[in-house]
Amino acid sequence: MTTLYFSPAACSLSPHIVLREAGMAFTLEQVDLRSKALKSGGSLTDINPKGQVPTLTLDGGEVLTEGPAIVQWIADQVPAKHLAPANGTMDRTKLQIWLNYISTEIHKGFSPLFSPTLPAETKSVFAEMLLKKLAWVDGQLAGKDYLMGAQFTVADAYLFTVANWSHYVKLDISGFANLQAHMGRVAARPAVQEAMKAEGLVT
Repeated sequence: MTTLYFSPAACSLSPHIVLREAGMAFTLEQVDLRSKALKSGGSLTDINPKGQVPTLTLDGGEVLTEGPAIVQWIADQVPAKHLAPANGTMDRTKLQIWLNYISTEIHKGFSPLFSPTLPAETKSVFAEMLLKKLAWVDGQLAGKDYLMGAQFTVADAYLFTVANWSHYVKLDISGFANLQAHMGRVAARPAVQEAMKAEGLVT
C-alpha cells in the first residue's frame, strides 16, 4: 500500500491533496517533525534519511521524496484526472516552472518566518521579500481560476499549502485579491476538504 508520511499543515499537505484528487488508495503515517518519531512507532529517518516530509513509500518498496517530484509522480499515475499536463509538452514545462518557483521562492521564503531565534527586524526583511514574490503570483492569477488556467493542477495544491502558512506567521496577504480567490477556490474542493479534515486542520 502506498503510504504518505506527513505532518499536519506541513508541505506534505500538497501531495496529500493530490492523492485524494487522484483517487488513489493510500495510508497516512503522521510524523513529529522535531523528533522524527512516527505516531505508530519508529523513526522517519529509518525510511527517509533526510528526515523530511513529504515521504511517499510505494508497494514495490521505492521511497519518493521532495514534494514537487512526488506530486508529478502521482499525477502521472492517473492521467485522466489531468492533474498535470503530459510529459514532453510545453504545458508540462510550464507546470514545472510553477512547481520550482513555489518550492524555491515561496516555500523557502516562508522558512525564516518560522524561526524561533531570528529577531523581529530580520523577519520583517524576509517578510517584505516574500510579499513581493506573492504579489507577482497574485498578478499571474489575474483572470484565471488556477495557475495553469481553467484546470486545477498539482501546482495549485502546492501554492494553496504554502500560502496558508501566512496564517501561522501572521503575514498579511489580504491585499492580494487574486491569490485570496484562488485559495478560496482550492479550499472548496472536496478532496482538499477531505485532506484537511484528515490532518485535523478543519472540522
